Amino acid sequence: MNLADMLSYADIGQLSRIATTYHCECNGNSKNDLIQSILSTVNRRDVFEAQIGGMKLEDLRFINSLLFDARDAFSLEELVARVQQSKFGVSSVESESVSSEQVISHKTAQKKSTKRMKATKEKQIPETGPRETIARFKQYGWLFNGFAGHNRYLFQVPTDLKERFKATMERRFVSQVTYADGEPDAYRDEQLLMGDDVLQLLHYIQHNEIPLTSDGVMYRRNILQILDLFGVKEQLPARGEWRFGYGRRIKDYPNRLALLYDYCYFKGWIEETSRFLTLTALGKERQTHRIPEQPDKIYQFWIRLYRGPIPNIKSIVHWIDKLSQHWVNAETLTLALTPYIKPFYYDQPETIIEQRLIGMMMHLGILRIGEHNEQRQVIRMTPMGKSIVAGLSIDDDTIILNS
Repeated sequence: MNLADMLSYADIGQLSRIATTYHCECNGNSKNDLIQSILSTVNRRDVFEAQIGGMKLEDLRFINSLLFDARDAFSLEELVARVQQSKFGVSSVESESVSSEQVISHKTAQKKSTKRMKATKEKQIPETGPRETIARFKQYGWLFNGFAGHNRYLFQVPTDLKERFKATMERRFVSQVTYADGEPDAYRDEQLLMGDDVLQLLHYIQHNEIPLTSDGVMYRRNILQILDLFGVKEQLPARGEWRFGYGRRIKDYPNRLALLYDYCYFKGWIEETSRFLTLTALGKERQTHRIPEQPDKIYQFWIRLYRGPIPNIKSIVHWIDKLSQHWVNAETLTLALTPYIKPFYYDQPETIIEQRLIGMMMHLGILRIGEHNEQRQVIRMTPMGKSIVAGLSIDDDTIILNS
């Protein structure tokens, strides 16, 4: 629902609090006057952008986490958890105490009648911690609470406000990055190569006897032979290099090979026996078609695989897409987005965006990376990348892959 619809369902108490937040001058006893006054104020671009401009970084991270979620409703527990996740560096002890409190309060609220629950929920949000954030977003008219089904108490963000948030944040990001004049001197483009290399990997496994170590890993000789077949060459991981969290075999193989290997494994095309790596019956059937794997399918798998260490990966990819419609200086883009990326153990935000995101997006054929005589390293979305991130299938005839 849009903001106007949600305001019409809100009680006069919440409308009065929203009107007070925006200093609306209207008849506080008239629901219609309150709604009209709120809408006319909130819909003013200067007012909306002033509110966004005054938000703390944790609040921006919080709202950013809601904008790209496929769901349109969230429980109180989910919102409290997201506020906690937006405060980088908060201890786990604090998180556990908040979690325990929210579960107890939620169970207590469920035992009450519908009428009493509404009143109780208004009082449940104290003026400290994550619940203060939720209360503040309700007062802005950015979160509305109600029921969905039997005793399910959920919060929603108005659909039209989501789009305004995205547009406002995009303008902020654009002001922080630098764009290049003209084309780079040279650039790297790997569109469609990863799909071809799925075939190469399966073909090699099908026609070679590949022994495995006791840990189920291919030996160096086989790894190098596979890498020689690929359209993109990679170096083997250094001994003792810190590598975990980004897939099942990220610790054993180079980044791109690890993704392809994990993709084939989870598709059920390959299996690791006690001694050898072989194709399954499903993998052999897949090879009879000799069709390169579709990049959008590998992209979707990558998003799911990397979502653990990078929980907001979809939103960061969205912003990279929006900011890279033209050749953009990679360093300024990294500086703009790193405040929204949480460190993952020894991986700092800069490493995550440069290696785990931009580097892998290039391998997926989503990004081009170039060298510019003035802006140094620059990046730009590929036509295929724009379509894939937008959620389109590459089977769509309107997609131009190599322009």
